[in-house]
Amino acid sequence: MNGIHDVGGEHGFGAVTTEANEPVFHGQWERDVFSVIGIYFAAGLCPLDEFRHSIEVMDPAEYLSTPYYVHWLRAAENLAFWNGLFTPEELQARIEEIEAHEKRESA
Repeated sequence: MNGIHDVGGEHGFGAVTTEANEPVFHGQWERDVFSVIGIYFAAGLCPLDEFRHSIEVMDPAEYLSTPYYVHWLRAAENLAFWNGLFTPEELQARIEEIEAHEKRESA
């Protein structure tokens, strides 16, 4: 059975839109995510098949509605969880901490 990530040649998804002279990265966060995955590979935390699987387990609706590097971000998160680097709860706590800091800074 194919997952949502494997829709090549399927009908009903519309045309693939591209940008003329599209940059590799649209923002710094995309560069950062790319770098994190590179570090994971270098550290032996993610064999290629595990990286692919960490994207394949994404929620189908999120997979279809998010940009390419969000898939890599979810892979980085999943690989961190699976390798015991941090828990989902620790990640959420850190996100909230950063958001609170940014809110204070902009006030």
